[in-house]
Amino acid sequence: MDNDQYSFDEDNAVKFIRAELPPAVSEKYEDDDILCIIDIIWDYYEKKGFLSLNSLETEDEQLDVDDLVKYVKKEVKNDEELIMDSKDVELVVKAELDYEESLEDFV
Repeated sequence: MDNDQYSFDEDNAVKFIRAELPPAVSEKYEDDDILCIIDIIWDYYEKKGFLSLNSLETEDEQLDVDDLVKYVKKEVKNDEELIMDSKDVELVVKAELDYEESLEDFV
């Protein structure tokens, strides 16, 4: 099986996230809104050093989901173009993490 089909893909991430969200939440936001959340999550990973090769083995142990959600909510609040309810932000973040976890099942 080709591992590329199980690598992170933004389009697949958006589809996965939408499927995980309650329909009323999913329909409130454009794909670009969800992509902004994904970008903020990856910015967090970069700031915390999770994207370096040294952190790959212990990343699960180091990721503080509550801290990640707090970070994303703060960034969304500071973004004048992205308007998203803070409860919805948490749902999107957790759905994105579920997407990442689904990829790990195939590695």
